[in-house]
Amino acid sequence: MENSNQGSIENIDNKILISRLAVTDRTAFYKKTYAHVAGGVLVFILFEWLLLQSDTVVEFALSMTQGWRWLIMLGGFMFITNYAEGMALKTKDKNKQYLAFGLYILAEAFIFVPLIYIAAFYMDSGSEILYQAAIVTLSLFTGLTAVVFVTKKDFSFMKTGLTIGFFIALGLIVAGSLFGFNLGLWFSVGMCLLAGGSILYQTSNLIHKYAEDEYIPASLGLFASLMLLFWYILQIFMSRR
Repeated sequence: MENSNQGSIENIDNKILISRLAVTDRTAFYKKTYAHVAGGVLVFILFEWLLLQSDTVVEFALSMTQGWRWLIMLGGFMFITNYAEGMALKTKDKNKQYLAFGLYILAEAFIFVPLIYIAAFYMDSGSEILYQAAIVTLSLFTGLTAVVFVTKKDFSFMKTGLTIGFFIALGLIVAGSLFGFNLGLWFSVGMCLLAGGSILYQTSNLIHKYAEDEYIPASLGLFASLMLLFWYILQIFMSRR
């Protein structure tokens, strides 16, 4: 009888998936995950504030936004974040998972330095722009998350489309940096759509793909999608001023 019960539980790589657990266990997992996302946002704000206090960091970050230098900065960001995501997923050591999450947040904070510095110090109503962009981002994130939880739909089918979309976007960013043309408002709108799709995908994974002890990798994936959405919503708000 015990073997038949164990065989009825869905496993991937010997993991008991959240979707097969009791409601109380699933709820506890969701609470842990979103608490870590909220904590990640707070740590991001702290890191961002600390980085902006250093003129050396700000000047260096601003100097890396032009032409091929931006590609180097973007490449370094992608390398660090991919490494952190891989570390969080591959290890069961919670200390290493937290280290990976912290590394990811620090990388996000650094790449945001030029954008937030320009918004805050070079634009009229800079603090208002940041506040409005943050509110819109959190509202969209909450709404998209609610869609997945209410419908219980598995959005894993979006993975291929999102992958293709991000490769196309990366190609456009590289071309824009090398040939010096502005990607413009519609590119930012398109990236917001991709970020929204990523939130649906990551939230779906949260419900259907993760195991009970994987709340840190789950929160990292959601945090990454949230920050991508914030980046391009902030750019849209800045383009209107």
